[in-house]
Order: sequence, then structure tokens, then C-alpha cells
Amino acid sequence: MYLMENIKLAIEGLKSNKMRSLLTMLGIIIGIGSVIAIVTVGNSMTDSVSASMQSLGATNIMVNVQEVDQEDKGPTNTSSIDESDLITDEMIDKYLKIYGNNVEAISLSSSGGSGKAKEGRLYANVGLTGVNEGYVTANNINMTSGRFVKEGDIKSNRYVAVVSDKLVNNMFSPNEDPLGQEIKVTMDDSIQTFTIVGVYKYEQTMLMGGSSSSEKDIRTDLYIPITTCKKLASEDKGYQYLTVMLTTDADSEKAVNDTKDFFNTYYKNSTKYEIDVMSMESMMSSVTSMMSTISIAVAVIAGISLIVGGVGVMNIMLVSVTERTREIGTRKALGARNASIRVQFVVEAIIICGIGGLIGIAAGITLGYLGSTLLGFPGFPSIAIIVIAVLFSMLIGVFFGYYPANKAARLDPIEALRYE
Repeated sequence: MYLMENIKLAIEGLKSNKMRSLLTMLGIIIGIGSVIAIVTVGNSMTDSVSASMQSLGATNIMVNVQEVDQEDKGPTNTSSIDESDLITDEMIDKYLKIYGNNVEAISLSSSGGSGKAKEGRLYANVGLTGVNEGYVTANNINMTSGRFVKEGDIKSNRYVAVVSDKLVNNMFSPNEDPLGQEIKVTMDDSIQTFTIVGVYKYEQTMLMGGSSSSEKDIRTDLYIPITTCKKLASEDKGYQYLTVMLTTDADSEKAVNDTKDFFNTYYKNSTKYEIDVMSMESMMSSVTSMMSTISIAVAVIAGISLIVGGVGVMNIMLVSVTERTREIGTRKALGARNASIRVQFVVEAIIICGIGGLIGIAAGITLGYLGSTLLGFPGFPSIAIIVIAVLFSMLIGVFFGYYPANKAARLDPIEALRYE
């Protein structure tokens, strides 16, 4: 029997049992749809995290004072580090003299705790962050008006602040210029007054996590000179960590090794602390690899439903063989060969899985697009994953359809004609 005739017979069989055919396809539809949707959303999540990390500076390297063999001891307790164990300004200046050609900026920061800016009934939640002049470049801060913290502010311990546009929206009227205005920040045990010298655009990223707070209650950073922050917090003059922003033509891997070797010369006699250096590039690679692995693992788990769908196809095909036993006997009595009978039922199984696969692909593309859109990175699956899904659905049809087809082909025509 010709292939086209087998396809027509298979389609007629599907039409005559629409509900049964749909239920048979359901496992294939769910399996392929979920795999495509998961891969699409996984790729969107990877892109989103990569973009977030990229915004923090792809050429940045992080320098951190940590305990020796920290992986065995857990996170370093900042309060336990003596001032003599911290990175000093002298170390940074010497580092810049040696490697300054490869450095775009050095970012220093210090946490000053959280508080609330208040003016009458108006308020804004803030986190005080002490910074240096290089922070704005290394962390890609988008200034909308005014200026950032300058070296003169740091040397003079000035009470100036760079605030977010969220704070401006909460505290000032639309036509009011916040630059030069004073703002009072209520802390746990004090009230500090700062003069606003700049406004930056607040940007929420995945790395910062989602927030259940209302738009008005979102806590944003209020940047002040790092010396002022340390004075308010009664902290020492050293730094536990810093960020080095490399020039675009710098060798990231070499810079990591050079930086680690340089700073560790100051810790060679220390039995408690050492310097650890990590590049944002390596972190991005690790995170991307991890998320891709998770996405593939979840897709494989979802793909198990394809096996269940395949078993359903086999079950229905066995039922179909039983129902059409007399038809098979008649055709064999008229001269149909075993191969023709076998091809007929295999084609029917492939048609079922193929149609189910196409519906599953459409469902997967739709769900994947909606899911990735919610993450802010709308996307579609690659052509490769769609082709693989189609071929896999056809393979399931052949694999699970062969046994029923072979059983039909091996029926004895006389016994088949006598079957009731």
C-alpha cells in the first residue's frame, strides 16, 4: 500500500475517533509544550541575570579580605576583623601606581545602615551607602541631574548626598528642583541632615531580588562620601572589600592574578586573613552555566511525560489493532504483505504523535513567550529546539507504534477473519 494511502487511512481513523485521538495526543502535547516553554523561560532567566550582572560591570574584579580557608569556616565576620587586617588607602595608591594603566576606576563603599528621609508627612526609605568618586563609574550609576560624590567631598567629610529619582518623587513636587535642598534622615539613634547634590535613576535588577513593598515604600540607596559614612558609623579607616573596574583592553584573567598577588604580599605573614579576587566575567560564566544546567535538568524531567504519552500511544494502537482484526485479516487474504500492514500502523502512530507534537510546539511557544515576557526578556525558542521536538515526537511514534504494528502484521489471516 502506498504511503499516501496509509496517511489518508490514518487521518480517517483519527477523524472517526476524535476524542480518543485527542486524549492519546494529550501526553505528547503536554510533554513537548512543557519542554519548549521551560527551555524558553530558562533562556530568558539566563539573559536577565546576565544583563543584571553586565550592568554591574563586566570588566569589574572584586577584591575581598577573607579568612584563610574560608570555604571551611563560612562567611567572614566583618566585626571581627581588626583595622590592621583591612585594606588601606596606602595599599590602593601603591596598586594604582603599578597597575593604573589597566584600571578605569576603583570603587569603595561602606554601609551606613538604613533610615527614613522625612519632611512633614512626606517620607522615603533609604539605605545610607558611603562611596568614593570611582563608585559611579564601576557600578554604572545613571545620573539624571547634578553630580556624584567628588574627591573634595570625601576629604572634607561633607554632608552631601546623591539620591534616587524615587526619593525625589516621594519628597518633592514635580516642579521643585531637589538640587541644593536639605534632607533629614532619621536613623535609629540620630537625625542627620544632608544637602542633595545629585539625582540618579533607580533601577531594580533580578540580583537585587523582587520587592513586596509598594512603589512609595521601596528602599533606595542614598550615597554619601565614604569618610562621612565611616564617621557616622564610628568605623575604622580600612576597607574589607573593593571593586576594581578594568579598562576594556585589559586582560581580566591576568589582572585577577596580579591583583591577588599584589595585595597578598601584605598578608603573607597573616595566619588569619588573605585576599581573594574574583572577576565579574568568571562569575557571569559560572551563573550562566549553572542556570543552563538547571534549565536542562528541569526540561528533562518535564520530558518524562513524553514517555508517558508514548505508552498511551502504544496502548491506543493495541486497542486499534484489536478493533480492526477482521479488517487486517481481509486485507491479508487479498494479498497485503506483512510490511504493508506494519507500515500502516506505524504511520498512524507517527501521525498521532506528529499532530500532538505540532500542537505541543504551539502551546510551548505561547507559554514560553508569556513566561519570558513576565521576566522582562520576551523570547522565542530556537529553531533547533523546535526541530528536535518535532523529530522526537516522530521518533516516539515509530518507537511506540512499532510493537502494535508488528503484532498486526503477524496476525494469521484465517484467525483474523474468524475473530469476533
